[in-house]
Amino acid sequence: MRTENRSVATACLAALVAVAAYFGPTVLAGAATLLVLLVVIGWPALLDLPAAGGTRFVIALAGLGAVATVYLTEGEQALRNLPLVLAMALLLAFVNEFLRRDGRERLVDSVTGTVSGVVVAVAAAGWLASARGDSGVPLVVACAVGLAIAAAFAALPLRGWWSEVATVGVAVAAAGLVGWLMPDLGLTRGLWAGVVAGVVVASNHLLFDRVPVVRDSRAAGVAAICVPVAVTGAIVYVVGRVLAG
Repeated sequence: MRTENRSVATACLAALVAVAAYFGPTVLAGAATLLVLLVVIGWPALLDLPAAGGTRFVIALAGLGAVATVYLTEGEQALRNLPLVLAMALLLAFVNEFLRRDGRERLVDSVTGTVSGVVVAVAAAGWLASARGDSGVPLVVACAVGLAIAAAFAALPLRGWWSEVATVGVAVAAAGLVGWLMPDLGLTRGLWAGVVAGVVVASNHLLFDRVPVVRDSRAAGVAAICVPVAVTGAIVYVVGRVLAG
């Protein structure tokens, strides 16, 4: 999958998160669920894992469980029950290896790949938790807009380190503008949301452009599309908590 296509698809996913945040927690939970399912589809191909079926099952159970847990947890500290989900997912990852009947080749690769996929999928629930924080929906919208603009900018045929710097810059400008337009968020928090979005997109661009399987495999490309959006969910939650404190 070409870089330009992946970048545009990432921008569309981020825009979907921004729109979903306006329609309430149920719709936002649906968007987070979509991110989890996309990770499930492409993660084994992205890392070339040997036991794709078991890996998908563990990641799906962890990601969907995280979204459901955050959705059903009341109060601002919506992630307080998430450590239990992660702990059970880690245990299930090892159980998955015990159940393999293929000689357990590349055992370390399989375990670490499954666990890393679990972390990415669980991180998507951070969007839902962020919407309940002090900055709430405006923070989610600002960061998602920053992601969308940065990802769209990354689709341009630019090369060199300065293109990554420019990616961060446009994300900061876009999220900062959203923060300035939303009094409940403010310019400062909007700028920080843009920094997060820009750094994630630039890092994703640098990482996956050097991975041949992303270009050769459609499933791996799907995972590369949704990874920056899913991971940013957890990061923006942390940033929101820090800025609120």
